[in-house]
Amino acid sequence: MRIGINGDSAIALAWKQIDPDVCAAYPITPQTIIVERFSDFVADGEVETEYVTTESEHSAMTVCIGAAAAGARSVTATASAGMAYMWEMLGIASGLRLPITMAVANRTLSAPLNIHCDHSDVMSVRDTGWILLFAENVQEAYDNAIMAMRIAEHPDVRLPVMHNLDGFILTHAIERMMTIDSHDVKDFVGEYKSDHSLLDIKNPVTYGVMDLQDYFFEHKYQLVEAMEASKAVIEQVFKDFAAMSGRSYEMLECYRCDDAEYVTVVMGSTAGTMKEAVDQLREEGHKVGAIKLRVYRPFPWDKISAALEGKKTVAVMDRHISLGSTGPMFAEVCSTVIDQDNPPDVVNFVYGLGGRDVPVSDLKEVYMSMIEERCKKLNFLGVRI
Repeated sequence: MRIGINGDSAIALAWKQIDPDVCAAYPITPQTIIVERFSDFVADGEVETEYVTTESEHSAMTVCIGAAAAGARSVTATASAGMAYMWEMLGIASGLRLPITMAVANRTLSAPLNIHCDHSDVMSVRDTGWILLFAENVQEAYDNAIMAMRIAEHPDVRLPVMHNLDGFILTHAIERMMTIDSHDVKDFVGEYKSDHSLLDIKNPVTYGVMDLQDYFFEHKYQLVEAMEASKAVIEQVFKDFAAMSGRSYEMLECYRCDDAEYVTVVMGSTAGTMKEAVDQLREEGHKVGAIKLRVYRPFPWDKISAALEGKKTVAVMDRHISLGSTGPMFAEVCSTVIDQDNPPDVVNFVYGLGGRDVPVSDLKEVYMSMIEERCKKLNFLGVRI
């Protein structure tokens, strides 16, 4: 069924259809609608979820960790400072191999105080062992919320998943979206059964033990192997989802890239605006294209390298700056082309910090600066200097 809905409500709807065992959350703008709307479903008896209103985001993740360790399918949501507050617990969730799923309404970190979108919250936790998915639009935000559950709970993965959507741009904007029948959603996600539940008294287990020099390294390496194994799982989940919904997804999406000489690499809602810029420049005779990363962790090195083979110049679009360095995605994209015989020139554009608007005209300028060879290695798009 086609409906009009904002991104936050779309995720709450997906959770309603899944009916997780536990939701523990603390509200923060622009995530609040997710947990507020889902709490309505709980209060109205439309789901059987145990909803826990916590006193902070740190506590919300702690509750999810305890619930997941006990064998419960657990969800939460956060943004910005809330993400920063639960940072300590994120590595614990992944290190204990708990398949928690969390919606992140991307919002900048203070100071100065700002409630609008950039990726500084999620980029600050990119190395905590969570799988990271990004949505271009409300439809993808809804679909990612459903697929994240299957990915996280797969026996070859057992890692937590963050599914990200740009704050206000997607969380509060109403778009048309196709829903999936609730029975089909439940069948797709399936019933979760933990292999190592704290409540299974016949098979006792321990979580969170002291792990010193003798085994810590090996246990961390198991996360490396799980993250690598998740690539095949993610691709299979995408295929299964396409068979169920008719909507096809890949780890990265190439838009008009086959004969392109100049391409951009982008994540999140800006990908849609970038496609419009590509279309307009194509009409003007320029060979340009765009690559949208849907999955940032695990980072699809080989797919990006193949997509960039033979290009002249690549602009990596980062909605975050690692102060004292570059945008984080830039360095990783650079590493994918260093072994190519004739690698493209790779440049970095930092853009949209604090919710700064990114019109089509600005993105066309990114391409023109590549074509006319007048961009620097590190560029700040739209900033007033």
